[in-house]
Amino acid sequence: MPRPQVHSPDAVLDAAEELLVERGRAALTIRALAERSGASNGSIYHAFGSLDTIAGAAWLRRAQRFLAVQKAGMDEALEAGSGTRAVQAAADAPARLAEEDPRAAQLLVTLQRDDLLTDGVAPAVADGLRALDAELVDTMRRLARAMWDRADAAAVDVVTTCVVRLPAALLFGEIRAGRVRPHTRAQLAAAVGAVLDCGPET
Repeated sequence: MPRPQVHSPDAVLDAAEELLVERGRAALTIRALAERSGASNGSIYHAFGSLDTIAGAAWLRRAQRFLAVQKAGMDEALEAGSGTRAVQAAADAPARLAEEDPRAAQLLVTLQRDDLLTDGVAPAVADGLRALDAELVDTMRRLARAMWDRADAAAVDVVTTCVVRLPAALLFGEIRAGRVRPHTRAQLAAAVGAVLDCGPET
């Protein structure tokens, strides 16, 4: 007897993304996924194995896209020779993603990566989620070196404030609501600039 196939795994992940953003993790069921994606229950189980894997894979897919958006903005600023603009671009990446794909950005700010790392996640997806840490650390160190030619803990902490903490405080609520205001992005750029002006402790 042939195994059931999902003709488009991305369609299942798209459906999962919609359900997670619209109704939360509790709404993610095989039945709801089948209804929204058009795939059969059996084909979904065969392709992914568990709901935890589907949630993790949907989030990982968008996190990887976010990192690509962030890197592109950083690289452009660094090529122009501005460390400050590179940090500002990295901080603004959630807003840029929200412009390109609001639902993807909403998914990333709705769920936390650590909430997705459960025992039910397939090893390959779990490894992908954990690998995001290394990419984030590399980004922080690269930006710290661009700013101060150092990548010690104090310098990385300043960059982390700019790229992680300030966007979470200023942008995430507006991303969840579906609209990031230009004024908020200007505030973020100004706040990042002020923190960078203070620099790391010596």
